[in-house]
Amino acid sequence: MTESGDWVGLFSGGKDSSWAVYRALEAGLDVTRLLTVHPGDDSYMYHVPATHLAALAAESLGIELIEVTPDDLGAAEATDSSEQGDAELEPLEAALEALAAEIDLAGVTAGAVESEYQTNRIQGMCDRLEIDLFAPLWQEDPRELGEAMIDAGFEIQIIQVAAHGLDESWLGRTLDHDALEELVELNEQYGVHPLGEGGEFETFVTDGPHMSNPIELEYETVWEGTRGHLEITDARLGE
Repeated sequence: MTESGDWVGLFSGGKDSSWAVYRALEAGLDVTRLLTVHPGDDSYMYHVPATHLAALAAESLGIELIEVTPDDLGAAEATDSSEQGDAELEPLEAALEALAAEIDLAGVTAGAVESEYQTNRIQGMCDRLEIDLFAPLWQEDPRELGEAMIDAGFEIQIIQVAAHGLDESWLGRTLDHDALEELVELNEQYGVHPLGEGGEFETFVTDGPHMSNPIELEYETVWEGTRGHLEITDARLGE
């Protein structure tokens, strides 16, 4: 893996993509762009909720943000999950290909932990573009990853839940050591992934050691009986 050239962080504002960018910066990689895909209501490839907040996170990070909108996605024409994943990847690859004409694109960062569905497609894309992939969470122990994020000073807020064992009380909760311990117990009871890799819950990072300002959120809780999310009513950079 080359350390020279420009790196692009595949970025949603959630904990996993944020951790990948943070680790890349720690490793001395020159992350000069973040790239956020705003998917539709359902996606096999991307973090879905509250991706509009990525712009605030990028501002706090001081890194230029590139955004791919739902209109750029071709997944609606897909007939199964495999085709949908391939179709969802196309606008991302096109955006990186266009960017490679402007900068010395060395590689991308990704926050996948166990999803071969995502990682294989991203690796294939990198191979076609002849760039590197930096995936520091890949195949790491999820509990140890969660502890590392918390110990590093990441402020992680849970913004969506959809799994047995995760009730309305989890919405808006901070992912701290106590919450992580409960998630490990829920993994034993219900199979909930401790980091939500299966979509059991989604997060947003409101502060971290690599951010210049925390992000302050105001929200309403939306609960639908077995799942729910935060409806963000206001978001701003704090002091």
